[in-house]
Amino acid sequence: MTTPLQTKAGGVSTSGPLSFPVFRALWIATIISNIGTWMHDVGAGWLMTSLSPSPLLVALVQTATTLPMFLLALPAGALADIVDRRKMLLAAQILGLVAAATLAFLTFSDLVTPEVLLAATFVLGIAAALSAPVFQAIVPELVDKQALPDAIALNSLGVNISRAIGPALGGVIIAFAGTPAVFALNALSVLAVLLVLFAWKRPDTVHTLPAEHFFGALKAGYRYTRHSPAMRLVVIRAVGFFIFGSALWAMLPLVARRGLGLDAAGYGALLGSMGAGAVVGAILLKRLRKSIPANTISVGATLLFALATLSLALVANAWIAGAVMFAAGLAWIGMMTSLNVAAQMASPGWVKARALAVYLLVFQGSMTGGSIIWGSLASSSSVATALVIAAVGQAVALMLAFRWRLPQDSTTDLAPSNHWAEPVVSVQPSGDRGPVLIEIEYRVEPDRQAEFVAALREFHPARQRDGAIRWDVWEDVAEPGKVVEAFIVESWLEHQRQHARATRTDQLNQEVLRAFHIGDQPPVVRHLLRPV
Repeated sequence: MTTPLQTKAGGVSTSGPLSFPVFRALWIATIISNIGTWMHDVGAGWLMTSLSPSPLLVALVQTATTLPMFLLALPAGALADIVDRRKMLLAAQILGLVAAATLAFLTFSDLVTPEVLLAATFVLGIAAALSAPVFQAIVPELVDKQALPDAIALNSLGVNISRAIGPALGGVIIAFAGTPAVFALNALSVLAVLLVLFAWKRPDTVHTLPAEHFFGALKAGYRYTRHSPAMRLVVIRAVGFFIFGSALWAMLPLVARRGLGLDAAGYGALLGSMGAGAVVGAILLKRLRKSIPANTISVGATLLFALATLSLALVANAWIAGAVMFAAGLAWIGMMTSLNVAAQMASPGWVKARALAVYLLVFQGSMTGGSIIWGSLASSSSVATALVIAAVGQAVALMLAFRWRLPQDSTTDLAPSNHWAEPVVSVQPSGDRGPVLIEIEYRVEPDRQAEFVAALREFHPARQRDGAIRWDVWEDVAEPGKVVEAFIVESWLEHQRQHARATRTDQLNQEVLRAFHIGDQPPVVRHLLRPV
């Protein structure tokens, strides 16, 4: 019998991610929670203007919201890969609930000071930073591989639905009931996610190896992102888009107030237009991805966003500006979904939260750094100049799409292959023994040796990605055709983890190498340790 919150392991694959009960329930709950978060952002900024006239304190509200993501996203990703993700999400959501409820109580009691408001907002930011990598990492657990791209698009759609509703609803509630009501509703919105998480019966994960240590997990996450060509591609494309794309977000308030003469409601309407465009774009993407390559979608989205940025610099009519923002929303969701899908597909389960945390850091860092650049440029010249330069820069950055092409959704299979043979040892070494030198001896036809070595060098990033701290290839000058691949791993336990990290795509690539090997026996594998 199917339970109310059955995961993909117990369900039947269907055409869409919303057919998976846990994903559907969590998606709806997250929209509710995100609406509460956007309401809090409006309420906190509005309340700070009443508590203090200092522009610095008002600006620090946004800093208190975003700084935890910079500080904690990668550590949170490392934790999410070595502890139970459901329990980590529960802890983060409970922290957010306590912070939101405390702020609501203090505001009702008229006990809030600027310092208290900043502290509560910072704690809510910590809860969000701890949750963000985990929420992204658990999506493959909730839907099957075929539904994963649509699930990622739906998550982006949910963010934009909440962005379109939350600020406007927060403003209305503040006007009729005051900021304490906004903070109280934000606390209540967290309960929706908590209820789903409490009801979710996540299957236990069986680990044959000890859990990674925290700092080792951090290092492994960095190493994977650095040496994985697919993740490097995502990072490069993300920087190229968000550095220039940040200009529209940074300059929009100034365009609305100074260029178009709009009030806060008009500014909210512009944001709502962008959210509406993103909603429509998410619906269209499901069909487009079936017939249009992901890289082509990313190119079209970048061009459309550059055009929207340029148009925003020239437009003088609020209605036209709304149409421009609608187009910007279409482009934004197209690029965000393309990058998110590529990041998900580039990261296997053992390192997924850490890899996605690096992507989040790049996203946040590019947006923050870009905003500073375009704000400084607008201060020294004009808002229109900053937008025009950003639009041109984004169009020029499209050259990245021809060198670093986003792959199709199913080009790699990162499921564990478990195809490495267990090491032959006389006595099992202790886990902390190391470093370990692994040598793989191939024998190939001498006239194919150069071709084989070229193919073997393609395997270099995979070795370092999964744990090797050094990699070399050697040829025997006495025996033509005898080639030795050698790599070093920090410890015996880390080499055992390297066995578990090999993927099915690695297995296929290794079969290409094995096709060069001659003789009846497989390549000789040796494991060497320094004497104690």
